[in-house]
Amino acid sequence: MTLGRLILALSLLALPAWAEERVVPPGPGLAAAIAGAAPGDVLILQDGAYPGPVTLDRPLTLRGPRGARVDGLGRGTVLTLTAPDVVLEGFTVTGSGSANKDLDAGVKIVKGADRARITGLLLQDNMHGIDVHGGRDARITGNEIEGRQSPRMNERGNGVYVWNSPGTVVEGNRIRWGRDGIFSNASRKGTYRGNLFRDLRFAVHYMYTHDSEVSGNISIGNHLGFAIMFSDRVKVQGNQSLGDRDHGLMLNFANSADVSGNLVRGGAQKCLFIYNAHKNLIWNNRFQGCGIGIHFTAGSERNVLTGNAFVGNAEQVKYVGTRLLEWSFEGRGNFWSDHPAFDLNGDGIADGVFRPNDLMDHILWSQPAAKLLTGAPSVQLIRWSQSSFPATLPGGVLDSAPLMAPLSLPVSADSAAMEAEVAGRWAKGSHDDFDPDDLGSH
Repeated sequence: MTLGRLILALSLLALPAWAEERVVPPGPGLAAAIAGAAPGDVLILQDGAYPGPVTLDRPLTLRGPRGARVDGLGRGTVLTLTAPDVVLEGFTVTGSGSANKDLDAGVKIVKGADRARITGLLLQDNMHGIDVHGGRDARITGNEIEGRQSPRMNERGNGVYVWNSPGTVVEGNRIRWGRDGIFSNASRKGTYRGNLFRDLRFAVHYMYTHDSEVSGNISIGNHLGFAIMFSDRVKVQGNQSLGDRDHGLMLNFANSADVSGNLVRGGAQKCLFIYNAHKNLIWNNRFQGCGIGIHFTAGSERNVLTGNAFVGNAEQVKYVGTRLLEWSFEGRGNFWSDHPAFDLNGDGIADGVFRPNDLMDHILWSQPAAKLLTGAPSVQLIRWSQSSFPATLPGGVLDSAPLMAPLSLPVSADSAAMEAEVAGRWAKGSHDDFDPDDLGSH
């Protein structure tokens, strides 16, 4: 036998020759069809209702059009995957139970159900959309997840919940309503990329998730965009927070992150909130139109900020402390829209250093009642004295190489249209029971 024929024969032997496609008509027969299927079979659903809940306990492909509806009828999880290499494609999953303590979901991927593929599903009216609960290397791509809209947001479920499931990829999904778009807890090496999040509490919520990636996602009109908490070595790159309410991006006990190419624009109380977060590289981001451009607190140390643009924020920096923080790196600082700078040699770097906060800022942040004196001659005299005699400053933020021009990060026409829809939403008092600074509410 020639080498070519031997390779062909071996490849044919590797194929599951027993696999076949079976059409499953609407009605109560889905569980029986799964029980009668061989590993590798493809079950084809048709338009119509399939009552659940159902468990997939062997490697199968379950495929169908959107008109095929697997309905849990309000009992537990609709589809539970207990075997590896299960594929779900195209159909609708609805009607899970409402027990948040049991993590009732449209689809649940448990320990041992590795390499699941969930693609192109419509998940509606489930407590949680997809719960990846121990299964490794799941891929959740191109799904549309619409959560519940009960009055108390904290009592709803998440679009995708990832717990202790290394290697999970969540990409290209559209997630709306519910509680958090993606909640990743006690996991690692996940990739959450290119998803659209609307009308949620958090777009992406990280707790104890290390060595992972959050990139190219869009958060529009949520209470908080991207919350990276108690997580190390996370890449947060190329995301957009448009019209979110509280924070566009939050680093809370997050260390050694690479935060770059992100845009936070419009409406947020704080574009970037850094709390007890260390050794993070924060570069080439644009923070625009927030109440506070960056709130930096709780002894965060050894962070590098360079190439960022702080544009049109009511207050560019909130920092209350006595340490001097240098916010430039290797001769390149950040752009500050309120810095009246000159660049006589044309190298793109302002000729003078910039201090975005001073002693009066410290007083105003720590003693809010002092804002009544903002325009007083004595306050203006103190600020003039500090600018003329920098040695009188007690510490604060210093940018020794401020940039003359801001970087631009484009927004697609579709995203801009959705951003316009939520403009002014938070001024109307759309608040609920959630406080982002209360760790107990997470």
